Amino acid sequence: MLEIERKFLVDTDKWMPQSEGEKITQGYLSTDKKRVVRVRTKGEKAFLTIKGETKGITRPEFEYEIPVRDALQMLTLCKEFVIEKRRYTEVFSDKTWEIDVFENLNKGLVIAEVELEDENENVELPGWITQEVSLDKRYFNAFLSKSPYTKW
Repeated sequence: MLEIERKFLVDTDKWMPQSEGEKITQGYLSTDKKRVVRVRTKGEKAFLTIKGETKGITRPEFEYEIPVRDALQMLTLCKEFVIEKRRYTEVFSDKTWEIDVFENLNKGLVIAEVELEDENENVELPGWITQEVSLDKRYFNAFLSKSPYTKW
């Protein structure tokens, strides 16, 4: 399966959460350039995700639900530190946006992501979007697990 995704910074003076969001904790078992292996707890569920090398804004992605108990054990094996964030979803112009508000060492960072059907698909941007960071590797979660935003 392919993931085609654009990422943007969010102007928090213009965007406010419309819900309580969902708590996400994730860590990385591998952050190799050609393959990333992530374990994540999200609400009452857990997932193991393998992502291939990114080309443009596209990369192969395989995600599998796993027992929460296993995910919690895997998180103790993760490299560097785990990422904690709260995810909010909003629909704008027929697209679902995921807005991640990062916590702890990545506090202050708010990123919005939108998945596309095609790399060339036009997408209308909400008014709370600022700079696009889709191609800036510093904003990839795997990078943030090694080089947190507050240390830049």
